[in-house]
Formats: sequence, structure tokens, C-alpha cells
Amino acid sequence: YDPSTGTWTTTANMSIARYYHTASTLANGSILVAGGYNTANLNSAELYNPSTGTWTTTANMSIARFIHTASILTNGKILVAGGNGTSGYLNCAELY
Repeated sequence: YDPSTGTWTTTANMSIARYYHTASTLANGSILVAGGYNTANLNSAELYNPSTGTWTTTANMSIARFIHTASILTNGKILVAGGNGTSGYLNCAELY
């Protein structure tokens, strides 16, 4: 979305359709999309490059989760915590 013009521009599709995921901006400007749901909990993650408009897959999370949180830490890492897993609510966390 370009707020100066009020217009949306289409870009490439993610590798996996998902909802209830998180999206976090990394220090280098890329966007990390992690987890979510698509017929089952997802542990996959993808990186969006705004300069090229392309997606690449990155390392999977250890635990498949959706409705979780993702926080950008001062050291640039992303803390993914909680959510819903295959056995119910999660109290675990992991770093990207």
C-alpha cells in the first residue's frame, strides 16, 4: 500500500496460503511471515523482499502454531511465542 497515493499494488504470492500467522519487519527491511493455519497448523516461514517483490522459504519453526505472537527484539531477532498447537494452547517460544 502506498499511503501517498492511496493505492494498492499486487505482488508475488507466498508459497503457502495461510491465515492466523504473524508478519515482522527485519532489520534489513525484509518481512518474516511465520506459522499460521491452512487445513492444519503451520511451522513454515517465508521471507518477503520488498525490493524485488519476491518470497523465499526460510527455516521452519520447531513447533507448528497459529494465533501466536511475534516480537522484534533489540538484537534484531524475532521471538515467536505461544499460540495454538496440535495439542492445544502453547506456552513455548522460539527465536528466528
